[in-house]
Amino acid sequence: MSKSKLGVVLASSILAVFLVVGSGISKSSAPNGDGAYRQLKVYEEVLARVRSDYVEEPDIKEATNGALHGLLESLDSFSSYLTPEEYQAYQKKSVQKGEVGLVVAKKFGYVSVITSLPGSSAAKAGIYSGDIIESIDDASTREMSLEKVDSSLNGKPGSSVTLSVIRASRAEPQKITLKRDSLPTPAVFAKISEPGVGYIRIEAFPKGRATEVVQHMQKLVSQGAKSLVLDVRNCAEGEESEAVDLADVFLDHGLIGYLQGQKVARQNFDAKPGKNKYTIPLVVLVNRGTAGPAELLAAALKENGRAETIGERTYGVGSMQKIIALDDGSALLLSVAKYYTPGGKAIQENGITPGVQVAESRQPREAVSDEDNPLPPAPEEKEPKEDLILRKALDILRGIKS
Repeated sequence: MSKSKLGVVLASSILAVFLVVGSGISKSSAPNGDGAYRQLKVYEEVLARVRSDYVEEPDIKEATNGALHGLLESLDSFSSYLTPEEYQAYQKKSVQKGEVGLVVAKKFGYVSVITSLPGSSAAKAGIYSGDIIESIDDASTREMSLEKVDSSLNGKPGSSVTLSVIRASRAEPQKITLKRDSLPTPAVFAKISEPGVGYIRIEAFPKGRATEVVQHMQKLVSQGAKSLVLDVRNCAEGEESEAVDLADVFLDHGLIGYLQGQKVARQNFDAKPGKNKYTIPLVVLVNRGTAGPAELLAAALKENGRAETIGERTYGVGSMQKIIALDDGSALLLSVAKYYTPGGKAIQENGITPGVQVAESRQPREAVSDEDNPLPPAPEEKEPKEDLILRKALDILRGIKS
């Protein structure tokens, strides 16, 4: 390809992204519009210098894809550039697939684990919140979109995938092989924790989850529960609408939260007045694996003064994405709106700081003998000596100040 044609292709690619990401900007708009076009001149100059002065002939396609990935990820961890191949895979996503059970986001350019789903191969292998996935089947995750990560982690049930996992307590990345399997949606767990205190654990918010939780609450109240512990630790998946519906069960007025973006009009989620509201004392347990809908729920109950929140600061996931197809077959997965707490704080990347902060108890980590799986069991897979967050919740419900 000639230099002139190459320049046209590169300029067109970058211009297309700028036009989509910064739609509505014109040369006549001041002063930000002029700034955007000045940046295009900088890109043009950088590309020309790379082409003329780099130590060897660069792979322009690879470099351009890397630049586009970087541009989108610089906005937030959930915005991605999808190559034509990645976009085709995105469109062919199968509902029935084998999963390793990881819920992930991007941090510092790499894939960070939010949580691992109960019963999954990832949970059994000891991968948990805070671990970094450096590579998947020897392919670095640094320039992978989250969609590419998802398609790489998941696949045919029964097949395997090998991850390189970085953990703060270990000097070197550890290789671990996980088996993909069909995972059921985690069920709601409910019991009488101690006389007069009901306990409900929610690990996902699929469709219908709010109704299911209410049914469990009804049973607990009929069994004598006069207060409730709502445990959403490591709950990181599901529908925001289900979290809104569950928050509404405990609130008879006030703002549950809202959704808003540059071109997405503000949508308020208001509590509806009415009967059959649960007014019993309530505490909500959270940790660093709490994300998404569970954060919206926790924030609504906390900021409306309805419940005490106890535990660790949550992960910070709360945005809505839109897919935008481009002419060359590629696409943008762009965050177009964020979820906000009643007080106006964006959940995305900020998380929710609980009213009562308690570090989660974690067992000492012991090495395991399986050479293919050198990570220790996750804390959830071992009986902790004591659940400090739950103990604090029970103390509060008993009226004990400690």
